[in-house]
Amino acid sequence: MAEASATQETLQQLTRLSQKPGVQSTLLLSRQNGSIVKTTGLISKPASTISNHTPSNSIDGADNYTNGGSDSGMHSAEEVARLVFKFVEAAGVFVDGLDKDEEVRLLRVRTKKNELVIVPSG
Repeated sequence: MAEASATQETLQQLTRLSQKPGVQSTLLLSRQNGSIVKTTGLISKPASTISNHTPSNSIDGADNYTNGGSDSGMHSAEEVARLVFKFVEAAGVFVDGLDKDEEVRLLRVRTKKNELVIVPSG
């Protein structure tokens, strides 16, 4: 029962985060393999399938979705999930090398165009 409430709390936090100004998309990934559990925000079918990019509030199992199209330098949700998962794993190895009793709590990456805030929780 506690696991169900933790999941509900995570989904509520994700909903609150997705409603903040400037947040374009959110991804909830599995800690086991990095697969997408839930997505929100600017997730749409690739431009080759539809011509109008309409934002979606929530899509579960977002196979072959993109967040705006590759012409704007954005990647598919699956590609972002893969990269984030690899980044979190690498950060975990780094932290383990510093102190085996520590864990990664927050990762933040800022580029010229975007910012990613990653909160890996077990």
